[in-house]
Amino acid sequence: MLAPLLLPLLLLAGSDVTGEEMDKKPNFVLIMVDDLGIGDIGCYGNSTIRTPNIDRLASEGVKLTQHIAAAPLCSPSRAAFMTGRYALRSGMVGEGRVQVLMFLGGSGGLPLSETIFAKRLQHQGYTTGLIGKWHLGLNCEHRGDHCHHPNQHGFSYFYGIPFTLFNDCVPSEGSELLVDLQDSLQNLTLLLGLGLFTMVFVRVVGLIRISLWLLVLLFFLSVAAAALWFVPFKLVHIWNCIIMRNQDVIEQPMTMETLPERLLREAQDFIKRNADQPFLLFFSLAHIHSPLFKNPAFAGKSLHGRYGDNMEEVDWMIGKITETVDSFGLANNTLIYFTSDHGGHLENGPIGSWNGIYKGGKAMGGWEGGIRVPAIFRWPGRLAAGKVVDEPTSLMDLYPTLKYLAKDTQPDRHLDGFNLMPLLEGKVARSEHEFMFHYCGAFLHAVRWHPPNSDSIFKVHFFTPNFFPPEAGGCYNTGVCMCHGGYVTHHSPPLLFDLYRDPSESHPLTPENEPRYAEILQRTANAVKEHKRSFKQEETSGDGESQASSHANGVQNQMTWKKILWRPWLQPCCGTFPFCGCKENTTRL
Repeated sequence: MLAPLLLPLLLLAGSDVTGEEMDKKPNFVLIMVDDLGIGDIGCYGNSTIRTPNIDRLASEGVKLTQHIAAAPLCSPSRAAFMTGRYALRSGMVGEGRVQVLMFLGGSGGLPLSETIFAKRLQHQGYTTGLIGKWHLGLNCEHRGDHCHHPNQHGFSYFYGIPFTLFNDCVPSEGSELLVDLQDSLQNLTLLLGLGLFTMVFVRVVGLIRISLWLLVLLFFLSVAAAALWFVPFKLVHIWNCIIMRNQDVIEQPMTMETLPERLLREAQDFIKRNADQPFLLFFSLAHIHSPLFKNPAFAGKSLHGRYGDNMEEVDWMIGKITETVDSFGLANNTLIYFTSDHGGHLENGPIGSWNGIYKGGKAMGGWEGGIRVPAIFRWPGRLAAGKVVDEPTSLMDLYPTLKYLAKDTQPDRHLDGFNLMPLLEGKVARSEHEFMFHYCGAFLHAVRWHPPNSDSIFKVHFFTPNFFPPEAGGCYNTGVCMCHGGYVTHHSPPLLFDLYRDPSESHPLTPENEPRYAEILQRTANAVKEHKRSFKQEETSGDGESQASSHANGVQNQMTWKKILWRPWLQPCCGTFPFCGCKENTTRL
């Protein structure tokens, strides 16, 4: 008798549970590797480095083959990734030699006037965490103001390296920080010291009468020169290579050998702590930037020396993160995204990345090898397994995609990225990126055009870096390619390629072999004018916070010498400056 009455109640209860599951906000796990070349991954064509966990993500999700970084170096690329806007809009680009933040004790960084996806999701009730590399600045006016800190930009929790990993973190690996400037300061110190010694000797033996005040002045000049050279550069592993938990320095200098293990454990713990609520985890690996790690568990296991060992360790770490998500039953409600911040570093030689068939690499803003990166989206039940998307997409697309999935409909600033979900789900076949603009520093290097109703993807290069040696394919004289002055060659008319037919950019098009040649150049020129107009429109409709700058869009340039050079009063310190030093308690590991 009770069964007919209970059945509707049970069905109603079941429908409520289903509705609750449908309305539940998804989790996001964003994984970014540093300096990873697209040719280093098995599912992108590598047959000699083992990446089974990354390959499994691709087989269970959607692989993008034309995913583009908005810049070819760390700081500007990550700024664009997190804001959904070209780095020029936030002033995170250089106009000369300085292209990235170089000292943690500098004042440059991502301005608070910019909004990153973490802050948008935080406002939607998400717990947000950044584990790993930041490299978007820390302080502005004094030690501890943390104006550029991840916590100020919407990350509820931060654990990792606020700067980046570089050779200077391991003194035995040599230096890669303004080496020529270091040499000049060292030579100046030696000359002043030699001059002081000579003048003291001359005065003592009585050959020439030299004023004592002159010797005192020369002594202080020698000390100042020595300090300018030794303190910022020879102690840079103490200043730059630190670990922070939220706003506290917990290790200075950091012990590099155990860093991967600690980052992985923190990422897993973050997922465990937040398994019952919506969360965003940005797992920003210290790999595969040099210096390479020496984990005994992976040493000598690959066919490509330390680089291959490190790459296989990366794959293992990604497998552990995926395993953690799945072990808490979160797979069907979690979007996992895997990518690199830009192309691989060719000039690192045998310990550098491989960019496959694509020309160029890190620091080259136009050539595909510098900006085409791997990208995989895995979301069982929402995204089709094994799908491949060949359309142009961007790292900047993550911002609007996350906003859409978090149901954030609040007004926003001008965005350069687009929501990827229609493309990933197969609801549309074409990318919304008809034009994409490729910057090298503050300079527009190249433009990509994907004409409607056409498979062609044309790339127009306005200038290209000067390789050294000329046939080398990289800038081995400077370590990375530059974007300005005599380091580049300007092309008039511009170089033109069709990436659909010539992805290696080996065969320039001409009026003789491309009927649309004049039209392509004209359409591209018009797109550039419209693109530049968007900066002026944003400036005139802004919130009045713009500051004087040489940039056309009016924002303050964060990559000037004044902002990137080391300042003692901005230096984060564990202890009493300058006696900075502490070690993290790792007994729980």
